[in-house]
Amino acid sequence: MTKQAGFIYTSNFLNYQFSEDHPFNHKRTLLTKELLEEQATLTAEDFIVPRVASDEEIALFHDTTYIEAVKRAGSGDLIADRAQEYGIGTEDTPIFPNMHQASSALVGGSLTAIDKILNGDYKKITNIGGGLHHGFPRKASGFCIYNDCAIAIKYLREQEDLKVLYVDTDAHHGDGVQAGFYDDPNVCTFSIHETGRYLFPGTGNVNERGIKGGHGYSFNLPIDAFTEDDSFLELYETALRKIAAFFKPDIIVTQNGADSHFLDPLTHLCSTMKIYERIPLLAAEIADTYCDGRWLAVSGGGYDMWRVVPRAWGQVWNVMKTGSCCKGPLPEKWLKKWQKEAPVALPANWQDAADSYPVIPRRAEITEKNKLLLEDMLKYTAII
Repeated sequence: MTKQAGFIYTSNFLNYQFSEDHPFNHKRTLLTKELLEEQATLTAEDFIVPRVASDEEIALFHDTTYIEAVKRAGSGDLIADRAQEYGIGTEDTPIFPNMHQASSALVGGSLTAIDKILNGDYKKITNIGGGLHHGFPRKASGFCIYNDCAIAIKYLREQEDLKVLYVDTDAHHGDGVQAGFYDDPNVCTFSIHETGRYLFPGTGNVNERGIKGGHGYSFNLPIDAFTEDDSFLELYETALRKIAAFFKPDIIVTQNGADSHFLDPLTHLCSTMKIYERIPLLAAEIADTYCDGRWLAVSGGGYDMWRVVPRAWGQVWNVMKTGSCCKGPLPEKWLKKWQKEAPVALPANWQDAADSYPVIPRRAEITEKNKLLLEDMLKYTAII
């Protein structure tokens, strides 16, 4: 019998760790898992133990010479000049021991999820260790070594002829995934992100629409810095509903970066937990309407791992499992345990207070600018 939702997790996710002070810290996966367990929305029967991706599976998207370079780097056998050629050994993506094995575990989580969904074992699965959307076939980028999102979509397309809608709500443009399917009409990519004028990777303009057979299947909304909840959601909901109706996917894959929050230290958007409730609710609606419920959710960015990430990613699972978001106080036991270690005061509730951040002086200007952006994107794509 098909189960409604499954949760991919293994302690091996914690091995993906560049350094103690690197902003990408996968301890956030443990924080999220334990929050959900204390909330009692995640139980032992929900867990799916992931497999490790094989080299052949990783090579569905990544060049074999790059895979070998990652292996050598993780064992200390790759010289610095060669490492730089492959985007590893940089400030963003430094070398760490056994990096191939750690990265393969993250990819394996997304592939396990695809297997379970295609086999009819589950309708919806979240891989809390995935979402590394910046990886390119021959190069690491933006904290991402292997691009589990792109590999999972390639694997899915190899297994079955399904149309895939990839939706990316990370504050950073989903450049690696877009590039991987830029000429493919069977994979539609949609990314809403902070404009690249201020933020890595600097891509994701509205006029990036795909090439060859894939022309018209790439969608981007590069919203203005300091965008707040209402403007974000107006653009996102309008665009996603129109894109889904236009493309009519067979399965949806969502990348759920949690770095659009106003507390995130690496970005300049001003969202609250309000968007992290609507994002999964809308994804579930699209999956149920067009995809017979089939939905893979992966995580992604999110650099306030104490106050933001567990709540944001937690709500993705809460929607998958129960159909709704959690409200009210966070579990006292979780707060007491992790407050001892956290360098900041942990939030007491799932939702943010209404006066969490100062008034944005340019609110009206930003909102109007974003509306024009949406109009431009829809004109380019001719799906109004």
